[in-house]
Amino acid sequence: MTSNLQQQYQALCDQVNYHNHHYYVLDNPQISDAEFDELYQALAAFEQAHPQLIDANSPTQRVAGQAIAGFTSVVHAQPMYSLDNAFSDNDLADFDRRVKERLKQSVNLEYCAEPKMDGLAINLRFEKGQLVQATTRGDGVSGEDVTHNIRTIRSIPLQLLGDGWPAILEVRGEVFMRKKEFLAMNQRQLILGEKPFANPRNAAAGTLRQLDPKVSAQRRLSFYLYGWGEMSSDWSQPETYAQTLDAFAQWGLPTNPESALVQGVEGMADYYQQLLAKREQLPYEIDGIVYKVNSIGHYAQLGFTAKAPRWAIARKFPAMEKWTDLLDIEIQVGRTGALTPVARLQPVEVGGVVVSNATLHNLDEILRKDVRIGDKVIVRRAGDVIPEVVGPVLSLRTEPLAVFTMPSHCPICGSEVIKEHDKAVHRCSGGLFCPAQRKRALQHFVSRKAMDIVGLGDKLIDQLADQEIVRHPDHLYALDLPVLLRLERMAEKSALKVLAAIEASKQTTLARFIYALGIPEVGEVTAKNLAQHFKSLDALQNADQASLMTVDEIGEVVAQQVRHFFDQPHNREVIDALLAAGIHWPDPELKQALPASASPFAGKTVVLTGTLAQGSRTEAAAKLEVLGAKISSSVSAKTDFLIAGENAGSKLAKAESLGITVLNETQFLEMMEPING
Repeated sequence: MTSNLQQQYQALCDQVNYHNHHYYVLDNPQISDAEFDELYQALAAFEQAHPQLIDANSPTQRVAGQAIAGFTSVVHAQPMYSLDNAFSDNDLADFDRRVKERLKQSVNLEYCAEPKMDGLAINLRFEKGQLVQATTRGDGVSGEDVTHNIRTIRSIPLQLLGDGWPAILEVRGEVFMRKKEFLAMNQRQLILGEKPFANPRNAAAGTLRQLDPKVSAQRRLSFYLYGWGEMSSDWSQPETYAQTLDAFAQWGLPTNPESALVQGVEGMADYYQQLLAKREQLPYEIDGIVYKVNSIGHYAQLGFTAKAPRWAIARKFPAMEKWTDLLDIEIQVGRTGALTPVARLQPVEVGGVVVSNATLHNLDEILRKDVRIGDKVIVRRAGDVIPEVVGPVLSLRTEPLAVFTMPSHCPICGSEVIKEHDKAVHRCSGGLFCPAQRKRALQHFVSRKAMDIVGLGDKLIDQLADQEIVRHPDHLYALDLPVLLRLERMAEKSALKVLAAIEASKQTTLARFIYALGIPEVGEVTAKNLAQHFKSLDALQNADQASLMTVDEIGEVVAQQVRHFFDQPHNREVIDALLAAGIHWPDPELKQALPASASPFAGKTVVLTGTLAQGSRTEAAAKLEVLGAKISSSVSAKTDFLIAGENAGSKLAKAESLGITVLNETQFLEMMEPING
C-alpha cells in the first residue's frame, strides 16, 4: 500500500514540476493557471493526508524552510572569476586578436554571445541531481550560503529533470529581478511605507540577503545560467560551450533565449548592434554582452589572468544619460568620517530607473566639473548601476550661481573638518564621538590589535549602536548583564564572557590604546612609535606638531592628523571617560637587566593562547615585543614558540602536530626571569 501511495505522490510531484518548468523556464505553459492551481492544491492535500511521504524537494516545499540566523561562508570548489571588459569595437578586436595569436589561428573563431545580466552571480551545486547548496560569488574564492533563498526561485529545479547528469554538478549563472517584478515590489514597498529599491540589481541583492525565505519568495527572482564549476568525471562533457548549456537546459536549468553563436569580430559587432537596439524591450536589465570562445578544448590553451579567463570578455553598453535639475548638494558623513557631497536631483528616469540622488564624490570633482546648485545637469547611470552627475549644461546657466564649498565643521557632530594633504577627501575629526562613525569606531576599538575585546563582534556592536546603548567606546565599560541579555541571541553564558573580556581589556598597553583610538593615519606601528617616544598619554595629547614630527616615521601629514584629533573636545571627553572607567597600562619601556639580544625570544615568532594566571596575554605580548619577539595570532611552520595558558585549544593541538616548542606559563616565566632581573 505504501509503495502505491509513494508512486501516486511522485506522479503528482512530477506533474507539478513539469508544468512549473514550462511556465517559468520555457515560457510556454501547457495548462491554464486555474488548472495548475487545482493540480498544486491536489499535491498539497495529498501531503497533508500523508505527511510521512513529504519530500524536501517537493514543489510545495520551496518556501517551507525556517528563517536562518545568519549567513555562513563557503569556499568555492573552483574559483569564480570575473571578466575583463571591452568598451569599444577596438577593444573587442584586440580581444579576438589575442585569442587567435595564443591559439596560432588566423581563421574566424566561433563565439557564444549572451546578454550580460544585471544581477548577482550564483553557484548552484547539485549532488545526485538534487540542489544541495547555493553560494554567492563573494570575492571569487569564497561566498555566502544563500541556499534557503535560492530554493524559492521557481525557475531553478530542486531536482534535475531527466537523467544522465553527473554525480556532482556545479552550474553558475545570474540571479536577477525582471522589470515588472521590480515595479510591483517597489509599489508594495511604498504602500508599506518602506524605502523603494534603486534598481532591479539592488532589489535582487537585497532579496538574497534576506534571512527569511518567505520574503524572498514574495519578490519572485529569476535565474539564467552561463557556465559551470566543479563537475565529476562520470559525465562526458560536449566539446563546445553552447552544447554544454544545451545539455544543462535538458535537465531543467534555464538558459537565456537571446544567446547566439557568432563568427569572428564581425559577428560579435552585429550581435552587439542587434541586442543594443532591443535592449529597452527586454523584460530584464542588461549592461552589456558576454562573448566566450565556443570550443571548450581551447580553454586550457588560453588559460587565465590573475582575475579573468582569457577566453571570455564582457562588451559593455554605453551608459545612459538624461538632463535634470540640481536642486541641492547635501553632505553625507561615512563610516570612516569621509564627507561625501550628494546631488539632490529633480527625479528623472534613466534607463528604466528613477534617479533622485547621485554622488558628486568630492569637492575637487565638483570644482573640476563646475557643478553648481541650480544647474541643469547631465545624469548618467555609469555601468548601468551607479548614478553620477557628468556635468552641467552650461548653455542653460542663465544667471550667476554660487560656487560650492565644503563645510568647516561636521554636519553630524560639529567637529572640525580636515582636508587630507595631497588627497581629495575631507574628513570629520570627531572619530570617537561622531554618530556617523560610531559603528566603525567601535569595531576598531574592540579589534584584536586594539583593545582585543573577544566576543564583541560586528553584529553585537550593530545592536548596541542601533539601540543607542553604546554611543562612544567608553560606554562599553558601563555594560552589565541585564542590558546584554535584552539583546537578540544573547544567552547568559555568552554575555558573561563578553563582560569578562571587557573587564580584561582595561589592562592594556599605551601603544594598543593609542591604536584603538582610531586616529587617521595612525596604524599599529605608528602607535608603538608614539608610545615609545612620549611614554605617557598626557605628553602625547599635549605635543605640538613640531614635536610629533620628531618621532620616527612621522611626517607632516600624520602629525597634523594626530594634533587635530586631540584638539577636538569631544575626543578628549571620551578619552577621559575611558581612563575613568579603569583602563590602564604599564610604562611603554620595561627595565631590563639584559639587552633584548640576550633574550631567547629575540628574533623569534611567538604565539600566545589560553588564559595566563599572572597577567594578561596582552601584557605578555608587550614584554615579548620589547625583547625583540614577533607576536603572531596564528600557528604555522614559521612559529618558534607557543606559550599555552589554561584552556588552550586548537592552536595547542596544531603546534604539537607541527613539532613547535610549547611552553606552559611556568616555563615561559622561567625563561623571562634573567631578563626581568
